[in-house]
Amino acid sequence: MARRNRTSGRKLDHLKICLNREVQSRTKTTAFEDIHLVHQALPDTDLGSVDLSTELFGKKLSAPIVIVGMTGGTRRALKINASLAAAAERLKLGMGVGSQRAALENPDQAASFTVTRDKAPTALLIANIGYAQLAKGYGVKEATRAVEMIKADILAVHLNPLHEAVQVEGDTDFRNAVKRIQEITQTLEVPVIAKETGAGISAEAAKMLEEAGVAAIDIGGAGGTSWAAVEFYRAGRGLKKELGSTFWEWGIPTAISLVEVKKTTNLKVIATGGIRNGEEAAKAIALGADAVGLALPLLRPAAISSAKVEERLKQLISEFRVAAFLTGARNIPELKGVPAVVTGLAADWLRARGFKPEEYALRG
Repeated sequence: MARRNRTSGRKLDHLKICLNREVQSRTKTTAFEDIHLVHQALPDTDLGSVDLSTELFGKKLSAPIVIVGMTGGTRRALKINASLAAAAERLKLGMGVGSQRAALENPDQAASFTVTRDKAPTALLIANIGYAQLAKGYGVKEATRAVEMIKADILAVHLNPLHEAVQVEGDTDFRNAVKRIQEITQTLEVPVIAKETGAGISAEAAKMLEEAGVAAIDIGGAGGTSWAAVEFYRAGRGLKKELGSTFWEWGIPTAISLVEVKKTTNLKVIATGGIRNGEEAAKAIALGADAVGLALPLLRPAAISSAKVEERLKQLISEFRVAAFLTGARNIPELKGVPAVVTGLAADWLRARGFKPEEYALRG
């Protein structure tokens, strides 16, 4: 019982901190400021006819947008997940839930997760378990329970070594976890995706995950929410607080991670990590993402109402459509082929890593 209470208590701490404190990167950016979509003064299309719809894992989405898994396992999370799910259903978008560990340990906490399928009966839903828990013994049984709990279409295995390393209660022994991911991908009846939580995925890690059989990667790049920052506030004082401060800016910027993963694998890619508007979403699609995800910008609206979540998402979709229109793209496949100029840190990083950013500028 003590362990169950600790898990739920930690989830509540995380929720309160993200709602009330500044947890975003202070100096590191997503590097989307280094990605420049080339303006098309002769778009030869109508703004109202730009079609953002796409298909992801067999579900038709009105736009390639996923509400990223944020929370669950506490009473307060129930309202938030209900608001997010209702908005996802009405707008025909995808949604993930936060780590389901609390409910796997204590079924009394399942309602904060099951509410998502209640409110979103037809939406694309993504279940969530932790890589750290796989290393500790979780396997196909727990993965199956997580999927069945919310009648999920996909299972995400979240990768958070940075978070665990700076967390007071962190689990930092990740031995054999890749093998367990492979066991799950070979057995589970739904696709498995690997999801970073704010420090990005490198080309090397992406290749390992592809070999382990995952169907997609959610890159969770740096430049948005920093979980080292969250743990900085939780730690109070001492070593863990100092670690949180030191590693607040750690990670691979989202735009850079996106290119590394897309150019290295044949997997579907969801771009998350600090995306805050529709122009950045369009840039991510132009770099090859199959969908984009948001978390923190929707958390505070979700704590108020589903209508507030919808309002924020509709704004982003409108910006997304205008950005596509201004490149001359009439739909998502065309947006993936528009020219994009990569400059600054992003260009330097990618060249140093053996990629060719010039390829994007010469398309179309």
